[in-house]
Amino acid sequence: MPSRRTFLSAGLATIASRTLAQTPPAEPVIDIHQHMHYHKREDAHLLAHQAAMGITTTIILPAGTYLDRPSTHNGKSNGLAAQCATTEAARDFAKAHSDAYLWAANEVTDLDTAPAEIEKWLKQGACMIGEQKFMVQCDSPESQKLYALAAAYNVPILLHFQHLTYNLGYERLHTMLEKFPKTNFIGHAQAFWGNIDKQHDQKVNYPKGKITPGGITDRYLADYPNMFADMSAGSGLLALTRDEEHTTQFFDRHQDKILYGSDCADHLGRGPGCQGAATLAAIRKLAPSKAVERKILFENSRKLFRLA
Repeated sequence: MPSRRTFLSAGLATIASRTLAQTPPAEPVIDIHQHMHYHKREDAHLLAHQAAMGITTTIILPAGTYLDRPSTHNGKSNGLAAQCATTEAARDFAKAHSDAYLWAANEVTDLDTAPAEIEKWLKQGACMIGEQKFMVQCDSPESQKLYALAAAYNVPILLHFQHLTYNLGYERLHTMLEKFPKTNFIGHAQAFWGNIDKQHDQKVNYPKGKITPGGITDRYLADYPNMFADMSAGSGLLALTRDEEHTTQFFDRHQDKILYGSDCADHLGRGPGCQGAATLAAIRKLAPSKAVERKILFENSRKLFRLA
């Protein structure tokens, strides 16, 4: 006899599939940033979560190989520091749910085998490289090999920027944007979103209060056609809500560069505990027009990932 947990998970998966089949969202939404086994979340809960949020296409971002080395903080950052599944599992899950899921490829940046490993998955249909979340310099020779690979396969690369923790040297990223003009970079996380503020204190991961336009991120988005913004996670939601007047103006001037992502480990897809749903609500509230809202929630990602 199946266990109660197995029975419930199967039930959730059935409910999620029926919800999508019976009540398709009025407008399509692409979520470029989700994970499997996120803090041990079961696949059925992921399916239910995305269905409840009204997501029509989800990209699964895998972890790299679980290793004990400085770039993984001696193993503490394995699984994207959240016990996430690796690329093979992401591929298999996306193929099993190909009507609504895509998958990315990933590997620990400074492994000698990283370019070949990622290329193997790109040849199988991975639509992105990432989430790159390792303690390396963002302009390291190893990172540059992956930037070149992304350009060669015409897929974006998504990087988690966090001061002194992941993809270090964010203030130098402009040199990579210039060196790899055919590579589409997607920025994400604390250092990326904190630096929309010209007065940002780099030591503060989750800043609050009014924002002075003109920060590093603001300039990267304005000056480089190959720089894009992933709206996901608590860092993205805080950037949206800490200064609503600034957010509406930020959306207006970068309306072609911003992509919706959830990066949410919640199981329900609604309510105050779901940061992904809160981000959706904030975008809908603060976008300067319906046209800009649709760009952020759908059109920009559709174009960047060349979706039909």
